[in-house]
Amino acid sequence: MTTFDRPFGRYYEEFEPGDVYRHWPGKTITEADDHLFCMITMNHHPLHTNAWYAENETVQGKNVVVGNLVYSLVLGMSVPDVSGAAIANLEVESLIHRAPTFHGDTIYAETKVIGKVESKSRDDRGVVTVETKGFNQRGEEVCFFRRKVMVWKQAGAPPRRRPYGDDVWS
Repeated sequence: MTTFDRPFGRYYEEFEPGDVYRHWPGKTITEADDHLFCMITMNHHPLHTNAWYAENETVQGKNVVVGNLVYSLVLGMSVPDVSGAAIANLEVESLIHRAPTFHGDTIYAETKVIGKVESKSRDDRGVVTVETKGFNQRGEEVCFFRRKVMVWKQAGAPPRRRPYGDDVWS
């Protein structure tokens, strides 16, 4: 019998500047997704939640998905490939919304490794800089951000544990 642990994030040594991670799967943003996110974050702007207002009082002529939902979704898509095993997200250097996202748009994401530097204070970690882009189903870039993530070196990383033993299939 072989046991497989699904990789979740990467160690410092696994990041190479220039590498691109194509995150999967995409996500279609529904009106309900947008309204729930707006209500949770207390963003009550009618551009996002009032169809009449959006159709009659805005440049776009229809509801626009709140930008922080698009950013959060694209960031979340990158977690299994980039920061799933991270110590900390250190900063978001830039965040640009390049085009509006609408209810019913499907978002996809890709991340490129820009650089990495070993920690000066601890030899068990390093900082990786990545840029992530979100695209809609038409291939239009809707979101871009650059961030720094502190990640473990493989030798220093804590083991992945579970609250039960390895003998559950015995």
